[in-house]
Amino acid sequence: MNYDKELDARGLNCPLPIIKTKKALNDLGSGQVLRVTSTDSGSVKDMEAFAKQTGNELLQSGEEGGSFVFLIKKK
Repeated sequence: MNYDKELDARGLNCPLPIIKTKKALNDLGSGQVLRVTSTDSGSVKDMEAFAKQTGNELLQSGEEGGSFVFLIKKK
């Protein structure tokens, strides 16, 4: 899937992946997609909760090469 910006949050622990995701989304326009890569296993539930709380859409969540990958569409 295509995305407009990528955030590498590997090696960061909670809550840093969410904080950096929020900052990165602020730089995007409505409808643009952010790809986030994280090694924090807690980020799976955190990203789901973050998307629900902020109204952004979690398009995809999965694992890739030992990291967790998320695609988030800005509302």
